[in-house]
Amino acid sequence: MSELKLRPPKGWEMPHPFSVLCKAGRAPWPEVKTETAGKEQAGSDASFFWARFRRQGAIRFAGVSAVILIPLYWHQRIEAGDLGSHLYNAWLAQLIRQGKAPGLWIARQWNNVLFDLLLSWLGSAFGLWAAERIAVSLTVLTFFWGAFALIGAVTRRPPWKLCPLLAVFTYGWTFEMGFMNYYISLGLCFFALALFWRGWNGARLIALALVPLIWMAHPLGVICFGGLAFYAGLAKFVRARYHKFLLLAAGVCLLDFRMFLARHYAVKWNAWARYFFFNGADQLALYSARYYLLYALFAALLVVAVAVDASGRRREGGFWDACGIPLQLYLVAGTASLLLPSIVALPQYNEPLSYLTARLSSVSGILACWMLGAVKPRKWHTIGYAVIASVFFIFLYVDTGTLNKMEEQVERSVAALPAGHRVVGDIDSGASRVVTEHIVDRACIGRCFSYENYEPGTGQFRVRATPGNSIVDASEVGDIDDQTAEEVAKSLDRPVYEISQCDGSTVNICVHELTEDEVGELVRGKFEN
Repeated sequence: MSELKLRPPKGWEMPHPFSVLCKAGRAPWPEVKTETAGKEQAGSDASFFWARFRRQGAIRFAGVSAVILIPLYWHQRIEAGDLGSHLYNAWLAQLIRQGKAPGLWIARQWNNVLFDLLLSWLGSAFGLWAAERIAVSLTVLTFFWGAFALIGAVTRRPPWKLCPLLAVFTYGWTFEMGFMNYYISLGLCFFALALFWRGWNGARLIALALVPLIWMAHPLGVICFGGLAFYAGLAKFVRARYHKFLLLAAGVCLLDFRMFLARHYAVKWNAWARYFFFNGADQLALYSARYYLLYALFAALLVVAVAVDASGRRREGGFWDACGIPLQLYLVAGTASLLLPSIVALPQYNEPLSYLTARLSSVSGILACWMLGAVKPRKWHTIGYAVIASVFFIFLYVDTGTLNKMEEQVERSVAALPAGHRVVGDIDSGASRVVTEHIVDRACIGRCFSYENYEPGTGQFRVRATPGNSIVDASEVGDIDDQTAEEVAKSLDRPVYEISQCDGSTVNICVHELTEDEVGELVRGKFEN
């Protein structure tokens, strides 16, 4: 039997995986293409890429990129949880190289370091404050355009109308927590998946070449890439009626992995995950309870949009072809949130790996956007995206502005203290899902040492510390006797100051010099926790 070849509509060209970033036009909807036709046009796409970029996409690409970066520059400081700690440790790395940080050293490490290496390299060239802006800008653009490229590659039309929603997830919980290495690993993962999905063999080789870079950023990014690519590849080559068995197999594998972790490691399960909290929409729930309105709005928009599209295509078919794979991947990610632990204690680290299921919701959020990009676009979709994005960024502007005022107070308080002193922070996040205590770390750069900074003591980052140093607490959590606690307390070069909020105030900051007894209580409290 001769091979049946379906010809694409006249004038339509299959986009190169990266050309979806730039193409201003829109493909006919729906469309059908065979793998053979895709291979025939793959070579010609590369030659048209730069011409199309210059002619149609460059201005739009630059304009959208500029808009996406606005939240990084609308305040004096970037508020993003652990970002302050990353910047502080980049400064410690400079002191280590200069021989001014006794007891600290830089480990040779090949994962969880990409953002830190970028920050250090830019800091040497432009200074730490400029490096922070440049490195975070590059990271944000990598995540946004990676998600854009993935959705464009699989739907075969550039998802410009999804840009407001993609911007929301770009500044969602994972970014606001400041998990920069994991965050950039996801952006690179999305780029690799875009290349792998529609690319010819050369593009897939490029996707595989990105894997070491993703690993340098964070191992979870490699796991996401491998899992998503493997499942999507199977789903593309297996008949739709057998997809339910793929879902079942994925669930069994996750259950088996759950039991493996429970048998071999100390783990902690997150009760929220069992109530389907980590479904992607939780990326919109940040600093206060009002963000849960956005959580509900996005969840409702997703369910209604998919249901309406499925109902509209019930007679003519095509819904499963468009939304089947992202829907399955979304269900697998949701199952992982239910079954996997939130905290895993690995023996090679002093501190456990945390927020695992919450981090996974970034992937669920982009998979949800993939489903919305795959359904037939409607005007009310665009209105919904714009409303959610507008309210989200208004809330974000107000809350990060409040944090900026608090950090300004912390900087003034630290600047008034003797140079080279030790500080500990007691900044309460309150009802916020985003940690805020690292504003003390950033305020200490060039002025003081943040004794309770968590990075060197975990063994998970490149800056490490030996127990008993006077710069950072590197003691392991566990059983401790009074003599050891006393030795650790004496290792601090007093005075030690505590930075805290006055009477629970959000902005007003108080400074208190710890007595010898309070320093001892601080050390013993660390071990008790």
